[in-house]
Amino acid sequence: MLVIIDASPLTTRTRPRSWSSPLSLEGRAISATDGIERPVVGSDDLVMRLELGTPVRCTDDTFGELADVVIDPISKRLTHLVVRPRHEDGQARLVPVELAASGEEGSEISLRCAVDEVNKLEPVQEFAYLRLGEVPVEDPNWDVGVQDVLAMPYYEADPFGPNPIYDTNVGLTYDRVPKGEVEIRRSSAVTSADGHDLGQVDGFLVDSEEQITHFILERGHLWGRREVTIPIGAVAKVETDAVTLSLSKDEVGALPSVRVHR
Repeated sequence: MLVIIDASPLTTRTRPRSWSSPLSLEGRAISATDGIERPVVGSDDLVMRLELGTPVRCTDDTFGELADVVIDPISKRLTHLVVRPRHEDGQARLVPVELAASGEEGSEISLRCAVDEVNKLEPVQEFAYLRLGEVPVEDPNWDVGVQDVLAMPYYEADPFGPNPIYDTNVGLTYDRVPKGEVEIRRSSAVTSADGHDLGQVDGFLVDSEEQITHFILERGHLWGRREVTIPIGAVAKVETDAVTLSLSKDEVGALPSVRVHR
């Protein structure tokens, strides 16, 4: 069982109960562990915990799942969802958060458009074959998001001589995100103010205005993993695939936490 601990009171923004907002559930959060909807302690705001891997449905059919999120690192506002199609040969797309709404009981994310319209949105992933140490070509409209190396440099014996043949190139896939924004996934690293590796990002709590109020830190090892809810005000810096806190390791250790059952 996962209990959301409210580490600091959320700012209350009251709305009529009939009001509908993208990615919002009234006073509740969705567990990234088991998908169960639970109340958020002490909050009257519309809050949702983003569950990476949640199914994404369009108006006419299922599209795929939520892969990553893109945020403005200055305002800490969620701006886009990275949605991955259910078919392996399809391309992940960058979906403006305004097109999204939570489904009934948070079981899925609904997009206010058809599958064909999503497929016309900007693709996210690119491939590059670069020399070791090189970075993808800069683009005036895009920054490089999450990267994954597919092939490392290698060498093999030269059949015609004594010297080995070196390939100093690397193959990598990388995501493109809007200029000035960053991409975060569940495994993104979290570091304390005094330089300690604390664990990884496990999810986000987002209010009715797409503002991130808290993020969920998972720390520990396989049989002792725990989750800590960190208020966004304790985040000193957000970069692609990395979060740095303004709290020390000891201060984070003193925050309430709950055991992860997986």
